[in-house]
Parts: sequence; structure tokens; C-alpha cells
Amino acid sequence: MEEKRKTSLFENGLIWFGAGVSIAEILTGTYLAPLGFRRGIAAVLLGHLIGCLMMFFAGLIGAKTRKSAMETVKMSFGQKGGLLFSALNVLQLVGWTAIMIYDGALAAQGTVKTGAWLWCIVIGLLIVLWIAVGVTNLGKINTVAMAALFILTLILCKVIFVDGSAVSVSAGEAMSFGAAVELSVAMPLSWLPVISDYTREAEKPVRATAVSVIVYGLVSCWMYIIGMGAAVYTGETNIAVIMVKAGLGIAGLLIIIFSTVTTTFLDAYSAGVSAESIVPKLNGKLAGIIVTVAGTIAAMLFPMDDITDFLYLIGSVFAPMIAVQITDTFLLRKNREKEHFCWMNLVVWLIGFLVYRILMTIDIPVGNTLPDMAVVILLTLLVNAAAGKQKQK
Repeated sequence: MEEKRKTSLFENGLIWFGAGVSIAEILTGTYLAPLGFRRGIAAVLLGHLIGCLMMFFAGLIGAKTRKSAMETVKMSFGQKGGLLFSALNVLQLVGWTAIMIYDGALAAQGTVKTGAWLWCIVIGLLIVLWIAVGVTNLGKINTVAMAALFILTLILCKVIFVDGSAVSVSAGEAMSFGAAVELSVAMPLSWLPVISDYTREAEKPVRATAVSVIVYGLVSCWMYIIGMGAAVYTGETNIAVIMVKAGLGIAGLLIIIFSTVTTTFLDAYSAGVSAESIVPKLNGKLAGIIVTVAGTIAAMLFPMDDITDFLYLIGSVFAPMIAVQITDTFLLRKNREKEHFCWMNLVVWLIGFLVYRILMTIDIPVGNTLPDMAVVILLTLLVNAAAGKQKQK
């Protein structure tokens, strides 16, 4: 039987460069404009430092065990317990697929007006093509696509930061520093239940994890800053409008289409991998294509203009999940995949979920994720210590 080809460090870097170049990340960056440029950049950098650190640990677990993201979850929550997170992950990835296609189609429509529904279909078909080619065979296609995206985003930066002039941002849209940090944490956090699907396929899994996270973190910060800069320096939050004003035309359209496809492909592909962990006989590629079709239809039918609540929901689900995994894997060195349910960790996760939602009502300068994870890690250690003493009696 022929061994499956492993991805190189360069290919892993390209995959996560594509994940970072995203209209959704640019749009989220525009939400931070009321903070002003300097404070906004500080929030972006702090948020990504927190989020990418968690993303690294999540990818490292999959890299070392050669397991998919949702298979690693079973190591902390049990075979059946892990299925809860697989199902939640499939749901969030269907949501992301729909949001990304919606944002991409809306921006494409702003550049070339042929009907947003038609752009939804075009983007959906390209994502299906990316899935059909497969993650280990995307090297040359991704190299060309990423080179084009890199050049075109540089042009976009020039339009915003060199040609734009600072404008006042409405004070009515005020946002606290902590809330801005949390919105910056949320994007890398949304990749926690995805990254291992790619690091497990790498030739050098640990190095590939580091490369993936560093590349994604830098590019994601860049996208946030482009969005924030667009709002601060041009007074415009619609990237398509900026591209049209700059006369980018077809070049702008290419940025929109390819950035949407290269990011959304990861969502749809990983939804298929997660679905396989729920139903092992399922074909992951086929499931990914079904998710793409569902996301395309949802993007055509439902408005998805403000995704802040969706981002916070992702944080509240996956921040306590990875906190339990980090504690179990790196501190306690426990593997619970032979159990059906690890009720102890599931209860700790639920407490972490509720704590996150409570912290959302409190303005904390470092956001909600870091204090929530600290609570969950401490609680996991205490509960395990108590369980160990109970066994000794």
C-alpha cells in the first residue's frame, strides 16, 4: 500500500497564509477602528499572541500523535464525549463556510455587479475544486494563488496607508480595549479545532505547527490592520468600495475570490474530517463538499453582516476545551480515549463555558479567553488531584 504523501514546511506555510488572507478578518479589523490606530494595533497584537499560543498547543497535540483535531479531543473527553465537540465543530465550520462565502460574494458584487447569488455559486464551485484536489496536492495551485494574493494585498496596503488620509471615526461605535482584544483572539481560536487536521499530514509535524501558527498569526494581524486602517484612514469599511475607488477592478476581484476560497476550503475540508470522527465510514472529501453546498445555499438565503456574536460563541466553546486538553496532555499526561465519557473533564468544560459567558459582561483589558483558560486549567488540576486522592482511599 502506497504511503500518503506528507506536506512540507513550505506547503504548510502556504496553507496557513491562505487561511490568514481573508475578507472576514479584514471586516473584523474594521470593528476596532473606534479605538484609534495605535490602541487598535496593540489590541490586535495582544489578542493574536494569546490566540496563536493556544493554536500552537492545539496543533502540537495533533502533530505529535498524528491524529486529526477531533480525534485528539477524544484523548481528554473520551470516545463518546469527544463526539460532542466534533458535532459543535462541524456546526461552527458550516457557519464559517456560509459566512466566508457570503462576505466574499458581497465584496465581489461590490467590485463587479453580476448578482451576489452568482458570486456565491462561483466561490462555492472553486472551494469544491480545492477539496477535490486535496490538501497534499495543492502545492503548485497554492503557490500561484498565494503569490497573487501577496502582491494584491500589498497594493491594497498602499491604497489605504499611502493614498488614504485620516478621517474621524464615529464615537457612537465605541469599543473597549478588552472587547477588541477578544475579537482578535477569536480568529486564531476558531482554528483550534482545525489545525491538527493539517499538522498531522506534515513531514516535520512539530516544526510545521510552529511555521503554520507564525505564518497565520502574522498574516491575520496584517488583515486586521488593513481593515482597521481602511476605516481610520479612508472612513470606509467596505473593502470592495476601496478597491473600486483605487481602480483595482479585476485585481481587486481576484483578491476577494482567492482569499475567500483559500480560507473557506480549510473550513469545509476540516468539517469533512470532523464528520469522519463522528461517522468513521463517511468519506471526508464528500462530507466537505456537502458542507460547501450547504454553506453556499445559506450564504444565498441569509444575511450575515455582523459576526461578533458568532465569534464570541466560538470562544466560549473552544477556549475551555483547549484549556482542558492542554492540562491533560502537557501537565497531567493523561489519555482518556479508552473511556466512553470523561465526565470529570466534560463538567469542567461546561463550567469554563459558563465562566466565559459571565466574563463577557465584565470589561477585562486582556479579554475573556486568558482568564477563562486560567480558571479551567486550575480547575482541571484540582479536580484531577481530588479524583486521585479519592482512588487512594
